Amino acid sequence: VQLQASGGGLVQAGGSLRLSCAASGSIYAVKTMYWYRQAPGKLRELVADINSGHTTNYADSVKGRFTISRDNAKNTAYLQMNSLEPEDTAVYSCNALIYSDRWSSRDYWGQGTQVTVSS
Repeated sequence: VQLQASGGGLVQAGGSLRLSCAASGSIYAVKTMYWYRQAPGKLRELVADINSGHTTNYADSVKGRFTISRDNAKNTAYLQMNSLEPEDTAVYSCNALIYSDRWSSRDYWGQGTQVTVSS
């Protein structure tokens, strides 16, 4: 099983980016999917999460600007980031609890994708 994150880049303040996190391999089910970020010199922060029923949660710092969604058929989660601010600059990583069969699950991490917002 692999988790692949993509979509980062350089954008001006006020701009938008869309991140994707795709799970692939021998998958029985993907439960909650998470987006985290870590800026230089700071602790990793949970940005947003979404469960298989599409219930979502957001960090206060991104509420109203970021939207997490998922396509269960594609085992993919998305993070639409609007009104980006320089403070959003960080490496964004995705995480998911994935079942490889009905009884076996583990946590998977995708590689980070850099998001840089210039002022």
